[in-house]
Amino acid sequence: MKHYEVPYQKILRKRGRIYIKTKNPKETALKLTWIFGVSSVSPAIQTTSTMDKILQTAVRLADTTIEGESSFAVRCRRIGKHPYSSMDVCKEVGKQILKNLGNRNLRVDLKNPQFTINIEVRDADAYIFSETLQGAGGFPLGSQSKVVCLLSGGIDSAVACWLVMKRGCPITPIYLDNAPFTDETTTAKALEVAKKLFEWSIGFPRKVYVVPHGKNLENFVTKAPRKLTCILCKRMMYRIAEKIAEIEKAEGIATGEAIGEQASQTLHNLRVLNEAAVKYPIHRPLLGFDKTETEALARKIGTFELSIRKAKHCSAPPYKPSTKAKLEIIKETEKKLGIERMVEESVRAAKMVMV
Repeated sequence: MKHYEVPYQKILRKRGRIYIKTKNPKETALKLTWIFGVSSVSPAIQTTSTMDKILQTAVRLADTTIEGESSFAVRCRRIGKHPYSSMDVCKEVGKQILKNLGNRNLRVDLKNPQFTINIEVRDADAYIFSETLQGAGGFPLGSQSKVVCLLSGGIDSAVACWLVMKRGCPITPIYLDNAPFTDETTTAKALEVAKKLFEWSIGFPRKVYVVPHGKNLENFVTKAPRKLTCILCKRMMYRIAEKIAEIEKAEGIATGEAIGEQASQTLHNLRVLNEAAVKYPIHRPLLGFDKTETEALARKIGTFELSIRKAKHCSAPPYKPSTKAKLEIIKETEKKLGIERMVEESVRAAKMVMV
């Protein structure tokens, strides 16, 4: 609330509910849907739990909410002891709405209403509302350990970052800069995507590691079997991510890989990639996702339009990449290239960018 400069008077926590008292309920509710751990948000009017006050408030809300010739329902749930039941509240409120708004030709429909008046009675208070916004769900950010994420700026890696955040893990994105096989437009896009992701993690560091990777990629293109370029490249990314995970005291590495999405992501090649990571687990939240499912999530979280923005695609992938790379050949190739030295040089050259 402070970050977005939305004024509020008080925040209260009571038995499974967080109440925020504010004069800007709609704006507040929309911002709160971006908080992991929040399942739903309802702008509500607070009153006392006496039947008279509930009836007055509910009819007033119905007057401003329910349109003419519409169907409606009243739902009530109670916590505490009261001289009435939840059913009593629903019946009485329904009667008063029909009586006071009789000129609108309203009708009650308990199965599929067009409008719903919700009443939650909690001890001496009652909360009346007609709208419930879906929240982000998941676990509160920070309730799990930190994860470093390989972020390319594309659709998949951004959604993978968001999914581990949803489970409570703060993220530190790592962007591997493939220039000259890409250019500054690719880097700019990745940083914009990271910036959008950080809108879901207010109060946490907004830093991205930018690691020069073009020299490594050039070695793979010119000094190794061409069909192995992408496998060698990704294994190098894992090794760099492990070093940064150690620096960041993270507990794992997240990637946007899904089974069969690219040649390097066949089940066989994923096993070959895993072998490069020796200290940290590789987490793949999108492993079983279809592209349409991933794109739908990207639109929901606000990264889709950024990820499809025009930028130079990496020109290093071979025409016929290996879909079943042999680990012994990969390891022998890496030995000749001096892979550990390449990793150390890359990590030393990494820059931390605040977005």
